Amino acid sequence: MIHHLHGRLIEKNPTHVIIECAGVGYFVNISLNTFSKVSDNENISLYTHLQIKEDSHTLFGFVEKSEREIFRLLLSVSGIGSSTARTMLSSLSPSQIRDAIASGDVATIQGIKGIGVKTAQRVILDLKDKILKIYNIDELSLVSNNTNKDEALSALEVLGFVRKQAEKVVDKVLAQDPTLSVEETLKRALKNL
Repeated sequence: MIHHLHGRLIEKNPTHVIIECAGVGYFVNISLNTFSKVSDNENISLYTHLQIKEDSHTLFGFVEKSEREIFRLLLSVSGIGSSTARTMLSSLSPSQIRDAIASGDVATIQGIKGIGVKTAQRVILDLKDKILKIYNIDELSLVSNNTNKDEALSALEVLGFVRKQAEKVVDKVLAQDPTLSVEETLKRALKNL
């Protein structure tokens, strides 16, 4: 198994990078999340996952270990292949996927292109307990945090803001301080909208 690559960045595209290590060029598939975090510096380090099939050996690269962990967890779900897992990590950040699974948020996972209701439910069913255990998440705080987020989003919609735009701002606010009340979340979100 190839754990990580450290070498010279030869080529950078939204779907892949080519890294030269000791004279060997590696074609590494990446998500948009990793693409946005890969700097254009000459030296690069990526954590990798090697997928071996009968007809191919495919290398996937990640800037952060947490993204690789989520990728591997997604691959353990029946019906989720490497391309679907990579699409999920291109649509949402690893922490958004983790939180959506932990809170049982089918709508967020279903919002990813190519993911239907049944697949989203299967992802949550298969991974919720693992995510809660691995990341030591307390379900009770997650539920109250989600309720606060939903109430804040509803209030912003009533005020005439577009839900998607409002959700990005509320997520950003709650990422800084997840213990905020609905009122405080609204105040901070309104400053950024």
